[in-house]
Amino acid sequence: MTDRLVSVAVPVPALGLLTYRVPPDHAMPVPGARVVVPLGPRKLTGVIVGHVSAADTSFRLKDIIQVLDAGAFVPADVVKLTQWVSDYYLAGPGATLAAALPPHGLANQVDRFKTVRVVTLTEAGMVRTLPALGAKQRQALQLLQQAPDGLTAPALAERGTAAATIKSLAGLGYVSIRNDRVDRDPFEHAVTAHTAAAGAGSRALTSEQEAAMAHLAPLAAARAFHVALVHGVTGSGKTEVYLRLADAVRQSGRGVLMLVPEIALTPQVAALFRARFGAAVAIQHSGLSDGERHDQWHRIRRGDVDVVIGTRSAVFAPLANPGLIIVDEEHDTSYKQDETPRYHGRDVAIMRGQFAGSLVVIGTATPTLESYANALAGRYSLVTLNRRVLDRPMAQVQVVNMREEIAAAGAEVVLSRALRAAMQARLDEGQQSLILLNRRGFATSVLCRQCGASLECPNCSVTLTVHRERLARRSDSREGGEWRGRCHYCNFSKPVPKACEKCAAPYLERIGFGTERVEAEVREAFPHARVARVDRDTVRRKGSLVEILEQVARREVDVLIGTQMIAKGHDFPECTLVGVISADVGLGLADFRSAERTFQLLTQVAGRAGRGERPGQAIIQSLVPEHYSVRLACDQDYRAFYAKEVEFRRAMRYPPQVAMVNVVVRGRTFEEAMNTARGLAAAMRGGTGFVVLGPAPAPLTRLRGEHRVQLFLKGTSRKAMRESLQLALSRFTKMSKAIAVDVDPLTML
Repeated sequence: MTDRLVSVAVPVPALGLLTYRVPPDHAMPVPGARVVVPLGPRKLTGVIVGHVSAADTSFRLKDIIQVLDAGAFVPADVVKLTQWVSDYYLAGPGATLAAALPPHGLANQVDRFKTVRVVTLTEAGMVRTLPALGAKQRQALQLLQQAPDGLTAPALAERGTAAATIKSLAGLGYVSIRNDRVDRDPFEHAVTAHTAAAGAGSRALTSEQEAAMAHLAPLAAARAFHVALVHGVTGSGKTEVYLRLADAVRQSGRGVLMLVPEIALTPQVAALFRARFGAAVAIQHSGLSDGERHDQWHRIRRGDVDVVIGTRSAVFAPLANPGLIIVDEEHDTSYKQDETPRYHGRDVAIMRGQFAGSLVVIGTATPTLESYANALAGRYSLVTLNRRVLDRPMAQVQVVNMREEIAAAGAEVVLSRALRAAMQARLDEGQQSLILLNRRGFATSVLCRQCGASLECPNCSVTLTVHRERLARRSDSREGGEWRGRCHYCNFSKPVPKACEKCAAPYLERIGFGTERVEAEVREAFPHARVARVDRDTVRRKGSLVEILEQVARREVDVLIGTQMIAKGHDFPECTLVGVISADVGLGLADFRSAERTFQLLTQVAGRAGRGERPGQAIIQSLVPEHYSVRLACDQDYRAFYAKEVEFRRAMRYPPQVAMVNVVVRGRTFEEAMNTARGLAAAMRGGTGFVVLGPAPAPLTRLRGEHRVQLFLKGTSRKAMRESLQLALSRFTKMSKAIAVDVDPLTML
């Protein structure tokens, strides 16, 4: 029995649940309802998480100011999921709930729907003989006579009826005006690049796909929690298996949730599902406008759709009774959020499946070591697709030793002789090429040859990346434009000086290269080629990525250059050549996952070649072609890579052998950050089931003007680590904003 007390989550980082009293003149709000509550001098909108018994409190409570919802605005199962996320990732419940809400979901203004004015004839306006009217008025009435349900004001305006005419007819009583709610439809511009291909329908399943369906379909029909890892080579038809499973689950009356790692993949996947299932499909991701996201969220909540496709935040979509949850490209690091709450979309999806009693399918050609270890241990089912659809061959892979190319052509060589020749052959045959370099910009740094000083960011402990502003805007020439150094962390930029800022020598040299430089080299080598570039600099404008993908689909692009955005999941049937520049660019990072990421990226991008009728080729340029991650990616041998990498992880006691928590402490000075970190570490040492490593300077010692120190917890008991860390954090409440906790981190930086 409750005493009219409720626990409320408010959108304040690191703040726990707060208890409030419900006044006698208010109806008792249900969990999931939004309420306005006082917090100090402020009034905030929060969400009811649960009811509290009187025995739980012994202090004076404040009253709720207003109840905004008669029922649950956030479904109960989503509230439960956000509570788990808050507990597991040590995040404030308000911050987690905010991630589960539509834009402005915690604003006091409840009604944010778009409306349109609809004009209809009244009985008086239907009379055939009316007093003398103007020509425009008579024209409007004639149009409305042909539309019994009325016409929208914009539709009338398109046909020559002005707002003043409608107003005058309404004043005469001949028409009535009402406001109808309309949903903003993101599909109008989000899926056009792939709609034509998607409408082709499904083809017959391969024997491997049939075996996968025979294994997975009964699991979906069982209405019980289960996780299955679909390990299928690139082009093996995993998406068709997803579509068949989704169809079966929909017909059983349950919903389908599909996660993709990046916004760039949403158009292609959404088009396939929309073509198969029609309007019963919704999209959820941050690339939509606030209005589109708001309307899509409410369509899902109303039960108007039974399939939801989106990026990691879509895991919180208010989809009723999900029976199938799919996490495509489960290995992708984009599923991990890098700000509070620092959750992993794949792991939260698995928990949602456990709460809902549903089948969770995680699929990829390059599983994470954690997922594959779970499959080998029997915690997940393992479904394997070893062959491409129609038995198309995997791309032939050639490795170019760039040490030999540098010896022959100099240190500035970007395109190897083999890659140039292969690109020319594709251009001669009218085929497409894809060139990957996972580093944007024109040059990685500027170095003074006299004193060795580099151009550095004043806010972060990194060198500035050189961009050519004209290339970033027009991409049509190597000449002209301003050279600027830009920080990819804080976005600080300044013009590249003519002389060294330390010694005034005019001997400044651009070192290294990024996608802008690759684009310039390609345009110079192949002046008649149609070239496009995809990286964060070229796709900032809304819709620009879809436009480029449309151009590729229409074969208006001969060479597509980009970062890892183009390596994931895309289907380019006419692309027969993939070139990888600096395949080992990630191996030098101080991160135990660097080899795994390199293997995944190379395997995935090589899989973009030869997905159509013509065979594909991949040319991988590397300074260390003998490294096992490069060599085994070329062989497309995941099992051999897993065996080699897990041996290293076991020896060094890294995941999946143990669990880890990364704690980063920020401070105005290095000493301030280090002292706080030492206090945290001392409070946790001596705990059972884990060890504390550090504190030590973070690899990025200074970021956005703040100094950074980090420490790690490593052990076999996540629960023990979380409890010890939570207790330690309670002693540093004044520093809570300066402490970032990352449970199960994907990066050590």
